[in-house]
Amino acid sequence: MPISQRIAASVAATAALSIALTACGGTTKNSSSSSDSSSAATSASADPNAPTKKGLTVAFLPKQVNNPYFTISDNGGKKALTALGSSYKEVGTSSGTDTSGQVSYVNTLTQQQVNAIAVSAQDPGALCTALKQAMKNGISVVTYDSDTNADCRQLFVSQASAEDLGRTEVQLLAKQIGYKGEIAILSAAQTATNQNTWIGFMKDELKKAEYKNVKLVKVAYGNDDAQTSFQQTQGLLQQYPNLKGIISPTTVGIKAAAQYIAGSKYKGKVQVTGLGTPNDMRAYVKNGTVTAFELWDPSKLGELAAYAAVSLASGQISGASGQTFKAGDLGTFTIGDKGTVLLGKPTVFNKANIDSFDF
Repeated sequence: MPISQRIAASVAATAALSIALTACGGTTKNSSSSSDSSSAATSASADPNAPTKKGLTVAFLPKQVNNPYFTISDNGGKKALTALGSSYKEVGTSSGTDTSGQVSYVNTLTQQQVNAIAVSAQDPGALCTALKQAMKNGISVVTYDSDTNADCRQLFVSQASAEDLGRTEVQLLAKQIGYKGEIAILSAAQTATNQNTWIGFMKDELKKAEYKNVKLVKVAYGNDDAQTSFQQTQGLLQQYPNLKGIISPTTVGIKAAAQYIAGSKYKGKVQVTGLGTPNDMRAYVKNGTVTAFELWDPSKLGELAAYAAVSLASGQISGASGQTFKAGDLGTFTIGDKGTVLLGKPTVFNKANIDSFDF
């Protein structure tokens, strides 16, 4: 699915590494398209011809508020909900590893009787008790970006195939280093479901014969914090002076890694790839620090999560495999195994095309 070229720019790179990802504590943001807050029933059955309900309240709970990536994705959700005649709400913690904080927010949203929750989980199991209670109270639950255990929600809106993402990041880096040398992975939190799934496919891809001369030496964790990710990159290069490449499947991590390498003796010697936004990575692509990286459209991910949540709350789908629902201009989507909906293929960005994208 092609990435929109009309998304508002995210946060520009700063000289200091105190990027405003953790600038403030838990927050709540609301839109006010309607005041109706009646709870939608969660049911195993569904009527695809049921009318789309208006006046719903859908709460977005990202892994980390004020993270540019989630700002873009959640604003996509807000856009969709406005078009659908429903209300948008965003709550969350300023830390990407505050699982107890996420649990607290789910409990509060349940007490407030919102109609649906769209959550990017910091941990696959930590939210389960709270989310199951929300569903018992008739609240529709969608995960997006990072999943919970499958029985803790009705739908998971995935950026792309986890296998595609994990394998293509290895393929990108291997080509850049000539299929030879030591590599490392700079992940987000150690418990992040999406990161761990992708890393699993990365490790499996590396078992193939064409990577026999590529060695994964370490998986490091930057906790989706710019300063920590910067320090982890520095530590990797001190510990492994012969390192040839770093894969960072997180927008915060790839930017921090590129920022460190761009100002060090390793520029041009150590390749960086992974998942990043064009606006964050443009300078590093143009100055030769980064050859290519990839990502999906985070705004469309948020839009799709919102449409899925409203379809659930309207009783048009229940999350069963094979069911379909419409998501506005994004098209019609079919629910796959384990209640997973795929946004589409990721896009690879490089010097030739990066100026065509603005997000």
